[in-house]
Parts: sequence; C-alpha cells; structure tokens
Amino acid sequence: MTVNEALTYIHSVSWKGSIPGLSRTQELLERIGNPQSRLKFVHIAGTNGKGSTAAMLASIFRAAGYRTGLYTSPYITCFNERMQVNGEMISDEELAEITEFIRPHAEAMQDHPTEFELVTVIAMEYFARHGCDIVALEVGLGGELDSTNVISTPEASVICNIGLDHTEVLGDTLEKIAAAKAGIIKGGDAVIYRGSESVERVFEQRCAETNTRLHRANFDGIRLLSHSFAGQLFDCGARKNIELPLLGEHQLKNAAVVLATVDALTAKGWRISEVQLREGLRTVSWPGRFELLSKSPVFIVDGGHNPQCMAALAKNIQDYLSDRPLTALTGVMADKDYLDMYRLVAPYIARFVTVTPDNPRALPAPELAKMLEQFGKPVTACETVEAGVKTAIAQTAENEAVLAFGSLYMVGTIRATVAERNE
Repeated sequence: MTVNEALTYIHSVSWKGSIPGLSRTQELLERIGNPQSRLKFVHIAGTNGKGSTAAMLASIFRAAGYRTGLYTSPYITCFNERMQVNGEMISDEELAEITEFIRPHAEAMQDHPTEFELVTVIAMEYFARHGCDIVALEVGLGGELDSTNVISTPEASVICNIGLDHTEVLGDTLEKIAAAKAGIIKGGDAVIYRGSESVERVFEQRCAETNTRLHRANFDGIRLLSHSFAGQLFDCGARKNIELPLLGEHQLKNAAVVLATVDALTAKGWRISEVQLREGLRTVSWPGRFELLSKSPVFIVDGGHNPQCMAALAKNIQDYLSDRPLTALTGVMADKDYLDMYRLVAPYIARFVTVTPDNPRALPAPELAKMLEQFGKPVTACETVEAGVKTAIAQTAENEAVLAFGSLYMVGTIRATVAERNE
C-alpha cells in the first residue's frame, strides 16, 4: 500500500461520518492488541485553544527529554501533521504500513469505524511503536463520546476554553457543552481554563464524582510585559519573564493552563525543570493561529472559525493592527454562525475578499460576498483561495495589512501561496 492508497482508504466513503460512541474504537484497538494501554496521555478537550495547548505541552515534554507524541486535528498542510513524535510527522511509509496493518481488522468489524476513529487507532499504534513516554492527545469533538476517550485515566485531563460550537451535537448551552467535555475527566488530575461559575461548577461536580484533583489556571497572575509580531513576554504568578512566540492575549490564558498542567504533573513525579519548561514555551510552533506570513505587506493568517475565536481576533486586531486599514481575506463553513462571527470584526475591516475553503461544507465565495455587502465595505469574490491571496495583496497598500481568517481549511493553501510569493 502506498501513502496515496492509504489516504484514499482512510477518506473513503465506506467510513461513516461522525457517530458518537466508543465501542467501534475499542473493538478495533482490541483487535490490534490495545496499543493505547502501553502509553500515557495528557488528554485535552475544549472548544477553542486545545490545539495550541497541546502544542505547548508537547514542546515542553520534548524540552524535558521525553519521547513525545502529539495528536491533533485538523491538519494545515498535509494529513501527516495530525500525528507526530518529537515534532516529526509520521512518514508516508509508516502511515501506509500501519494503515495496511489495520485495514483487515477494520473490515472484519460488523460495525465499521468512522474515519476519525480509524485515524485515532492508527495514531495509537504509531505512538506505541515509537515507545512514546507521553502523548498530548487532542479530543476531536466533545469529550465523553469522542473516540480519543477510549484511554484509561490520563496523567492529566485538560479542559480549554468553552464556547458555543457544534451545538447540534453537544448541546445548546455552555453548561451542556461543558458536561460533554467533562467526560474526559476520570480520576487523577484535571486542569481547567477559567470560565463562568456555572461552567466551572460542571467540572467541580465531575471531579467530585470521579475522585479527581481539580486545578484551576491562574488567570489573575497573568501580566503582559511586551508584545510584537515576534512574540510575547509575560509573567504568570511567581513565574516572571516567560517568552511565548504565539500571539494574542488568549494564548497567555492557554499558557496559564499549560503551566498549571505542568505543575500538576511535576507534583506526581514527572521531571520537568523550570529551564526546560521555559525552553518548551519559547520554542513552540503552532501555525495558522494569528501567524505573520509576510511583512510587505503585513499578511496574517488566523484559523478562527466561530464567534468566540472572532472575539479573540478582534482583540488581536486592536493590539497588533490598530494603525493599519485591513483587507479581510475570508471563507467560512456554511454550518457556522457566520453572521455573528463577521459582526465582531467588520468594524475593523476596510474591504473583504471572499474565497471558498477546501471542504464540502464550505459556503461558496459568492454567497459569502453577498452576505458581507450589508456591512457597507467593498467585497470581491474569488474563484480559488490562491486567487484570493493575490487579489487581497493587490488591493492592500504598503501601510495596510491583509488578515486572512474564517476557516482552518484554507490556511494551508494561504500559507503555501504567500510563501511562494515571498520566494
């Protein structure tokens, strides 16, 4: 099996869509020898910030000398990004080999796994084969019924920022969504992003029911010292002058969650020195999150794709781009609450360029353009993402900036197109 055959197989229509439940993943893992039972995990759920949080934790574990797995979704440039060991993506050869190994077991099942379940099992086998000491494991959707929740008690369960997204699956209130995410809490230690009293009460109750130690991130101790396109310098509680290349106030809160997680892990015997912790944060890379791609003109891409992300993006515009008229290069999924999303950022935008992200759920660029006309700004619809990048740059003066946002599914093409232009 080649890697193209493996990816065709993984993405094939024979696998159903997203169906909550753990039984299929459990059965497939059992058929291949339960590789997950040989691994230790930090399990990370949340509406926003879980990928950044996972990347920071993985970077810190690597700096501390641990063989580290990282499982995230979706990918930006290529599928292999979704599973990494010590910062290296799974090779094409190994992806093909593991898929070929798992294929007969998946096909022998009466109730076939979904695509995400199949990918999760491939990742577990990959991490086990590489003898990972620890895996930063990002939840796909929700928590309790997500296929990643087949693992036993993790070293730490981490709950990131909770917002209203995927409400048709997880519930239509923050408390219902928090309850779904809280399903990953099952003993040991849990670390939570600070939220409303009612949301935190959901986690408190789950921790009490499962005899889990609850740790809250220290948001009160966060103090931003300086920031630029190169990164941020901040204090968090007793820790002073921490360097972080990820931009935005929301990343400081994600970092506070990470620091609380590291403290919980070191208290139970994981060896992570203060120097290693700081090195891990200083060197973390997580593309597509308010990322500077070009300085001439300033071109920033952000994968934000729900109203909560847009609120964070609006704050970043104020902090980093307040002196520049903005060209918005944007595309969105049709099932998102996109009108509310754009209301939050439209006041900062001088003109819009719309594109259709590479996903069957995407809203066509002309439809998005028509909707955006209500904000009274010039709007141009483009046939491709590449054309959108070129149009946005052509419409942007040297003292202005391009801000691309709305969907992670267009970030890879945008990064590649801008990189080609920079060369």
